Amino acid sequence: MDESELYSSEDEDVSLTGSDFEFQLKTSKRKLNSTQGAASPKRVRHPSVSGSSQSQTPEESRPLGRADACHLYEAVRSGRSALLTVIDDWLEEYRRDREAGLLELINFVVQCSGCKGVVSREMFSSLQNADIISHLTKEFNEDSVSYPLVSVGSQWRRFGEGVCEFVSLLVRGCRNSLLYDDFLFSSFIALLTGLADSQVRAFRHTSTLIAMRLMSSIVSVAAEVSAQALMTRRRCELEKNKPAEHRAIDRIEELEDSYRELLEHQEDLRSLMNGIFKGVFVHRYRDRVPEIRAVCMEEMGVWLRENPASFLNDEHLKYVGWMLHDKQAAVRLQCVSTLQKLYVEKDFISRLELFTSRFKERILCMILDKDSDVAVETVKLLLLIKQQTDEGLSEEECAAVYPLVFATHRGLACAAGRFLYHTLCSVLDGLSDKRSASVLRLLAHFFIESEYHEHAAYLVDSLWDVAGVELKDWELMTSLLLQESGMEDELESALIDIMMCAVRQAAEATPPSSRAQKKNLAAREKKLQAQERRRITNHFIPVLPQLLAKFSADVGKVSCLLRAPLFFQLEVYGTSGRLEKCLDLLLSQVCDITLKHREECVLEACVRVLCALCSDCYSFCGRAERAVSQLLDSTVEKFTSNLAEILQGSADEDDLYGAASSLNVLAAFSSARDLTGRNLFEFCFQLLKMGIETREINEKLMVPALKCSVFHLFWKGTKIKQHTPAKDKAELKRVMKALHSFCVVCQSCLSVPQSRIRSQAFVCLCDVLLVFGKLCEGDGSPLQRFSPDDSLKAEMASFIIDYVFSDPDEDLAGEEECEEMKMSALLQRRTQLAGYCKLIIYGVLELRAATDILKYYNKFYRDFGDIIKETLSKSKMISSVESARTVCLCLQQLFSGLEQDGRDEELTEIRFLAKKLAMNFSINLRLIRKPLLVLHQDGIRFATQGLDNGDLMNLSFLEILSEFSFKLLQSERKQLSLYLRRVFVSVMDSEFVKMYERSLTSGSKETQAAAAETPSRKRRRTHSAGLTSGLETPAVTSHTHRVDMDEDFTDRSVLRKSVIRSRQQSPFSQSIQSHLSTLSLGHEDASEDEEEPEIEDYDDEDSELGIALPSTHGSASFLEDLFE
Repeated sequence: MDESELYSSEDEDVSLTGSDFEFQLKTSKRKLNSTQGAASPKRVRHPSVSGSSQSQTPEESRPLGRADACHLYEAVRSGRSALLTVIDDWLEEYRRDREAGLLELINFVVQCSGCKGVVSREMFSSLQNADIISHLTKEFNEDSVSYPLVSVGSQWRRFGEGVCEFVSLLVRGCRNSLLYDDFLFSSFIALLTGLADSQVRAFRHTSTLIAMRLMSSIVSVAAEVSAQALMTRRRCELEKNKPAEHRAIDRIEELEDSYRELLEHQEDLRSLMNGIFKGVFVHRYRDRVPEIRAVCMEEMGVWLRENPASFLNDEHLKYVGWMLHDKQAAVRLQCVSTLQKLYVEKDFISRLELFTSRFKERILCMILDKDSDVAVETVKLLLLIKQQTDEGLSEEECAAVYPLVFATHRGLACAAGRFLYHTLCSVLDGLSDKRSASVLRLLAHFFIESEYHEHAAYLVDSLWDVAGVELKDWELMTSLLLQESGMEDELESALIDIMMCAVRQAAEATPPSSRAQKKNLAAREKKLQAQERRRITNHFIPVLPQLLAKFSADVGKVSCLLRAPLFFQLEVYGTSGRLEKCLDLLLSQVCDITLKHREECVLEACVRVLCALCSDCYSFCGRAERAVSQLLDSTVEKFTSNLAEILQGSADEDDLYGAASSLNVLAAFSSARDLTGRNLFEFCFQLLKMGIETREINEKLMVPALKCSVFHLFWKGTKIKQHTPAKDKAELKRVMKALHSFCVVCQSCLSVPQSRIRSQAFVCLCDVLLVFGKLCEGDGSPLQRFSPDDSLKAEMASFIIDYVFSDPDEDLAGEEECEEMKMSALLQRRTQLAGYCKLIIYGVLELRAATDILKYYNKFYRDFGDIIKETLSKSKMISSVESARTVCLCLQQLFSGLEQDGRDEELTEIRFLAKKLAMNFSINLRLIRKPLLVLHQDGIRFATQGLDNGDLMNLSFLEILSEFSFKLLQSERKQLSLYLRRVFVSVMDSEFVKMYERSLTSGSKETQAAAAETPSRKRRRTHSAGLTSGLETPAVTSHTHRVDMDEDFTDRSVLRKSVIRSRQQSPFSQSIQSHLSTLSLGHEDASEDEEEPEIEDYDDEDSELGIALPSTHGSASFLEDLFE
């Protein structure tokens, strides 16, 4: 059979007439009413078991009321009754009066739908199913959108499960007789089919759930009957094959009769299943309600597993494959879950080959599904496909899953880690010896080949649950690193990184920061954590000095190894003399590494370890303190001796190198220890002053000198606030003098050609001004508030304009910079801009200083848009009026700087900026009345400048100002219109004045003010309806990761179109997004051989959830770190 025929979306066998489904039952066993026509189908009429209606007793002929069917509904709703007993009682009643029993079952369905109507005996006898459903619809409570299946609360929590259990037990109780009586289930299914086609969601949902569970139960019975028929046929053949003298004719006839009866039962069940499948499933699997579609997919999975001979074929599997494209995550998740249960069975794999080849591409796309749960289950499904099939996934397809081990979502990363671990182990199936060592080597090779070398912690966490034994084998890892033959240098670095991340994970018992779940460890977990820390401590205390000695010359390896002592139980060092010797070895190695290296990462790691060992809580702290003091004494002595040569001008290269090395060490220690007693500020200030005056600037000396100086000021300020009395004016005077001198030196450094010195000086200025410039009066501090002078403010503003808001391509011209270098440069510029913005927010600089950064809001929105937007938001909290005036002043400055050449193009750019700034004002127009009014008044005043002298150049500023008019309320519009006519009385005919006046008088915004008070959900529905009224929702969509682009929202003259604005992804996240390019999979190919089923329109309530890789720079919380 052709593949396109198997996966055709049209079912040619489906023939429905009207809303009622007409069963094509066997004519030999069905008595159809002669008056029943094709144009107006009527329910099959059956005579009563107890005789004609004239012979019935009054009790039997009365209408069936709600009370008669109530006990079934209450038994299911309460969950306290034994359903098996309830069903047995109902079967007894049905055998006495089958019509009354059927009515009771029908009214049970009606009650489960939340309908207050009742189907009486007269209605059932005289009306067609469509008329009965129409009558019930009229009695349905339309005021409430809730019904039992979707109701919340403890009493409804298990209602759906109870209904499904009731239906399953009902079919099981009828499987030997009533399932084949041509009345009960045929009539019941006919009504369910009609209800499933109802416009009322409650009827449709409830009847579909019951019909699907009824189908599942019948499928189970059909599988049993099929097995019985096969067994009976075999026994009959065995009996026939016996010799004539041993053959039992009666036995053969009995078996043949049983076989024929079972075949008839199979045909009856096939007819019932065909009726439900074509009458309910084929229509409801693409219902607009996602819960109904999910129910259909769930029960389809049951049919495929319970009766694979009839259902596990491509004609039925195609429905599951189609719904993998569903817009709702719950439906896609159910489809993936259904497929998992199929692929786990080895016997089903051969039947799934065509399905796998057809829908494998879609399944691979779903590993990047916007819903994390769907992505997690999809990865698990791919692992099953890889395990159960010989050639299910190629190497390229597996490679698409591997990078997900670095995803920030822990569930997805762990699923990908299990997939990766299975792949690694499959390579080692024939290698039983040294399996753990081989796994570690392969894991290190994978880490090297991946593009995320700074994220070993995420790789370790992804593999922690499945490869914990190998990752916690400290003895094996250290032996591999210390062996004489050694490994490749790159492999050693990767293994050390993985080992240290595993040490951290075991010691802290928490995943990396972006994957961390806020929960307290249980007592058992705390006990395991303490045991792991004890194991780590006992193993690494004697081994770590050996590792440091071997790799002391390698910057990356030694900086990574120095993280280990931070996870030790350090108090163990003081328990025995042998361990104290290990402590001496560790101190010796760390001090040697400190003197040997100049790299900042190594020095910071050494200082962390030494400061941890010097803590007062340990008995051996005196021993560590002596070692640190000796190190500092020798370093200061070396620095002062070299500095003397430098100041005298007689220093050679060795002296400069020695001074720079010593100064780097002292700068690292100054960040963690108070070194003010060593008076390093005087030495550093002399060095900085000499470099500025002579212009013989040594970058390697100036940068650490700036760091030492700024930390000296911070420690001085801290000591004065805590210990120095206010009357000690001499000390205060010295600190303020040193602060002023340092600012002067830093200001001079802002104009030097060396970029590192410029950047460090600017960061130091921002930090110093923030600490000493935001001191509040009355806080008890003897320090006075330090305010920068105008020249310093101007120099800092010029630095921002020249070096932050500059094209990075110009800075890197002629250099082959890799992507990481560009990212590092961007991070540095963002840090500088954030430091400057903090000075504005905390009041060190006035709000109007923000004009220098608002000018570039539109041009540099990708790189700095989030920081500028946050600054603007904080400025509104300080003073909304001043913030509005700052925005207006920014536009005025840009307008004043326009040149005649290209004036129109520049004016258009200013209008775009004004449009973007206008969108940052609140949507609650009543809260921004005063700020907006002040902004417009300032803008009008600016436009009037020069009118007395006949200069009309500023009038075109009104065109820019009109971009803010749509935020005005009607009262302010009238007020500004009167003000406009009074001020521009002589130039009212100007096109700019008319344009501005039209923006005030046209398009009343009172409706927007009302919309601002409307709940956001209603407002969203209104916009969605307006946008999609004339568009057809696509049936098949891709749910891979998407990047939302910002759309502008502007006001036009009379009519406004509401545009749904998607969130602008943060600039830093967009730059990180480039790492996902290898993971992105395109949309499904639209040019398919078959026509995919069209899903009816429905609201997509899924939230966008992209799969993000971890960022080295912590972009998710970057703004919080900057502004807190």
